[in-house]
Amino acid sequence: MSTNPLASEYLLLFRNNAWYQDLAPDVIEESMNQFTAWADKLSREGKLKGGGPLEAIGKTLTGANVVIDGPFAESKEAVAGFFVIQAGGLEEAVEVAKGCPGLEVGQTVEVRAFTTDPFENEIAQIDAAREDRSI
Repeated sequence: MSTNPLASEYLLLFRNNAWYQDLAPDVIEESMNQFTAWADKLSREGKLKGGGPLEAIGKTLTGANVVIDGPFAESKEAVAGFFVIQAGGLEEAVEVAKGCPGLEVGQTVEVRAFTTDPFENEIAQIDAAREDRSI
C-alpha cells in the first residue's frame, strides 16, 4: 500500500484478448513471464491493489431484460484484464501503465481514475453548459 496520503486509485484496463494469436509459443511464454514480473514489481512497490484476467466470453445487458452473448465487437477492443493501482496522480498512473509488457505485443492500456462522486462527469458537463450560456 502506498504511503502517499495524496495517492488515488486508478484502473488500468488491458485491451486485446487475442494478442497472442499470431505469436510463437516461446514469445507468448516470455511475454507472460514479463507481465508476471511487472505485476510482482508493482506489488512489492505497494502500487498494485488488485486485478486479474477476464474470460473472453461473457454477456452484455442492453436493457432491463435484454442479454446478449459476447460483449465485444472486435477482440482488439475486448478487455482482457485489469489492475487497480495506487498512484499520486494521473501522470504517475500513466507512467506505471507504460511499463506494461503487453504493449509490446499489441495490447493497449486504458488508464482511468476512480471518482469519489459517481455523478462528477454529469455535474461538470452541466456546469460547463451553464458557463457557456452566461458568456
